[in-house]
Amino acid sequence: GGSAFGLDAAGGVMRWLDERGIGVPVGPARVPIVPAAILFDLWIGDHTIRPDAAAGHAACDAASDAPVAEGNVGAGTGASVGKLFGIARAMRGGLGSASITVGGVTVAALVAVNAIGDVIDPATGEPIAGARSADGRTLQGTMAALRRGELLAPMQPGSATTLGVVATDAVLTKAQANKLAQMAHDGFARSINPVHTMTDGDTIFALATGASAQRANLTLLGALGADVMATAVVRAVRAATRLHGPGLPELPCAADLGR
Repeated sequence: GGSAFGLDAAGGVMRWLDERGIGVPVGPARVPIVPAAILFDLWIGDHTIRPDAAAGHAACDAASDAPVAEGNVGAGTGASVGKLFGIARAMRGGLGSASITVGGVTVAALVAVNAIGDVIDPATGEPIAGARSADGRTLQGTMAALRRGELLAPMQPGSATTLGVVATDAVLTKAQANKLAQMAHDGFARSINPVHTMTDGDTIFALATGASAQRANLTLLGALGADVMATAVVRAVRAATRLHGPGLPELPCAADLGR
């Protein structure tokens, strides 16, 4: 969260790794490599409050093998979806996760859903959270509205994005990890519509721990990665809660609309 300000969190992760001697050997030092991405949520609450280096360091200390919190926590705190017709008709996004184990290899996804489009249930093809009708009581169905010719609200570039991580305990090369991330984007396409728009910065990172010591078939891993990513997107909005209060936009959640 926090737009570009939130990139400061990566500095805290670097410091945590440096304190433990984790990184790429470069001359006399070990340099931690910490890729990062952010989502835009500055219109929710106090825009001066955003993740910083201390938050990144604390997140490393707090990491565990316990189930991941979902909904409006972490990067999903200020997330919203369905913004093509303005934030006043949008709904809550959030953080979601999912995993599957096949043949002794696990593939998992974690995603912060802050999309410009609607979130779709892949099982039915129907939206479960997204742009609402003018009276705010029902889901508009963004693609149906676009086909009818409804005009879009002006949007600032970079004002939405969905950020995900797909991880496996298989052994992968860097090229294979890149392919895994590419295939996992299909999970976005199944669960968000429209997706990859000019105002989204959709990004998926891939990583492999190698803990299973297995070199799994990449086609299988990629297919599973897309599957769990789509599930994680749906879980994110289903775990979200209504946003309301002084100085805040009124953003209902999927449960409010019976979705």
